[in-house]
Amino acid sequence: MQDDRARTARLTRAGLNLIQQALTIYDADLRLAVCNARFQEMFDLPEWLATPGARFEDTIRYLAERGDYGEVPDLEEFLASRVEIARAFEPHYMERTRSNGRTISVEGSPLPQGGWVTVYTDITAIKRQEALLYSHSAELSEKLVSYSEELAQTNRQLAATISALEEAKRELTEMEARTRMTTEMMPAHIAHLDLSERYTYSNRRLTFVIPNRPQDILGLTAREALGRHAYAQVKPYIDRAYAGTSSVFEFTHEDSGRRIRGAFTPDLDAEGRVCGVYILSMDVTEESQARAALSQVRKRELAAQLTSGLAHDFSNLLTIILGMQGRLGKLEGLPEPAREIATATRAAALRGGRLLDRLADISGRRDLRPGPVDLPALLRDIGALASPSLPADVTLEVETGGLETPLLLDASSLQDSLLNLVLNARDAIGAAPGTIRLTANPMRDTWVEIAVEDTGPGFSEEALEQALNPFYTTKGGEGSGLGLAMVYDSTKLAGGRVMLTNRPGGGARVVLRLPLRPVAAHGTPKLVLLVEDSPDIRVTVREMLRRLGHTVLEAESAEEAEALAEIPDIDLVLTDITLAGTRSGLDLAEALAARGTAAVHLMTSLPARDAKRQAAARRFPLLAKPFTEAELAAALGRKAAE
Repeated sequence: MQDDRARTARLTRAGLNLIQQALTIYDADLRLAVCNARFQEMFDLPEWLATPGARFEDTIRYLAERGDYGEVPDLEEFLASRVEIARAFEPHYMERTRSNGRTISVEGSPLPQGGWVTVYTDITAIKRQEALLYSHSAELSEKLVSYSEELAQTNRQLAATISALEEAKRELTEMEARTRMTTEMMPAHIAHLDLSERYTYSNRRLTFVIPNRPQDILGLTAREALGRHAYAQVKPYIDRAYAGTSSVFEFTHEDSGRRIRGAFTPDLDAEGRVCGVYILSMDVTEESQARAALSQVRKRELAAQLTSGLAHDFSNLLTIILGMQGRLGKLEGLPEPAREIATATRAAALRGGRLLDRLADISGRRDLRPGPVDLPALLRDIGALASPSLPADVTLEVETGGLETPLLLDASSLQDSLLNLVLNARDAIGAAPGTIRLTANPMRDTWVEIAVEDTGPGFSEEALEQALNPFYTTKGGEGSGLGLAMVYDSTKLAGGRVMLTNRPGGGARVVLRLPLRPVAAHGTPKLVLLVEDSPDIRVTVREMLRRLGHTVLEAESAEEAEALAEIPDIDLVLTDITLAGTRSGLDLAEALAARGTAAVHLMTSLPARDAKRQAAARRFPLLAKPFTEAELAAALGRKAAE
């Protein structure tokens, strides 16, 4: 590469030396970057002034002291003036006669990186021809000669201006191409509308934000480009922008299920009048899912804080009631009506205890355990589990489509939710014959939609509004009102949505819409450094990694692992947080991350509320023990940001 550059430099110098004009390029610091041999010859300069790095000021001083600029009353003032003009980097053209009687033209143009290029042409012969022409002015009109001379100088100045304009045009063309390339690489749609709501600019990324929309939308109206439904949602914000008000908002594109953020900014002319609208839109579905999950976690924590004290006191009261009812039931000679009351009271207290357990489930902290899930197989298992609980004349149908790839889901949580919905559908059908349908299908590339439908009477208007609220039930004294609330809670925790509707032909329909996250393939084998101080666990995890195709190095402590990490080509470090010795796995991860030698994943059996585990999870991917081989493969295949 260096030889090629040296060869190119030699060829460039040779080519410049063949030019009959003198040429110089000075950089932004007014130091000589390039000149040809003709420059040194034309001005009879010493070698040090024709060498790259020579200062512009020194060259001007040398020429001025030699008399090239005529009589200079104040040399320092003259030099300061010439340097100030040079730093302005303005295009210029001038002609001057040197002390040796030769006349030269000087044509300079600025460079985009700073500095300028100058071409010096000896026009002595041209000037002599003009003088000869002037000496025969008796035969020509003096005015014609004057006009000819002015025209010649004007033509030279015009040529210099045209060169500068051509260079500026080239720079603008390159800048526009770079700007367009940059905007087309952005994961967002950038566009401009004129006053008639027609697109005058687009970075051709609309289909990246809203699927199945045209890519080339120049000349289309906003309604034509976005589609009727999306246009209706953004139209109020477009109108606000035309009225001079900027806005940022989010909306859900129903056809694709994507969450989209839009920003509309008025385009103002020099007089402050709106002449169009700038648009920036992006797909924020994953961000929205993460926000929903975080919000649900916060709600759960708040509910846990509010109910924990009440639940504790209530448990104590129930314990006292059960004890007293037990003593009352053992009294001899107790009348039968009183014994029935005691029995009923005891049953009610036991039911209150079960209610407390369910309340703890819904309000207590629980971490999701996502892993690879074969969704069709999971739905078939649910059918096998639920079928024995269904009446003989109630049929359960299971259908899936387009879900051959395993998905990243919390299998246990999802199974509990779907079993709850199937049993609710059974109760809704009642004694009459009926059908329950359990279906799952992908929705675009964003969601997996799982629906439970039944042929019962459907939801009442009140149930459609209240069914997801805790303690709301339509089963009278038989229901706790926490079943659908738990389904809602688990789904929101996973970043999804729950929707209740009635089927057109009758019956209820409950839809769980969960993020569609296909499990990545294992990819190429990796060299993994496994750090675990328990020999038994280390053997187990090592075998898992090997079955996944990885090569494994092992260490028992952070010190040993840090020394092994010096081995080239280590792709991944998998370390427990708790290690033998003075340093933890988190200390090791921080040190390796600072060196940037390999990716780091943590694993731990610490409880979810442990401060050390929470601190580690904020910095690195974390895998909770115990885990299966499939969960390990999925964890190592995910990015650290997830």
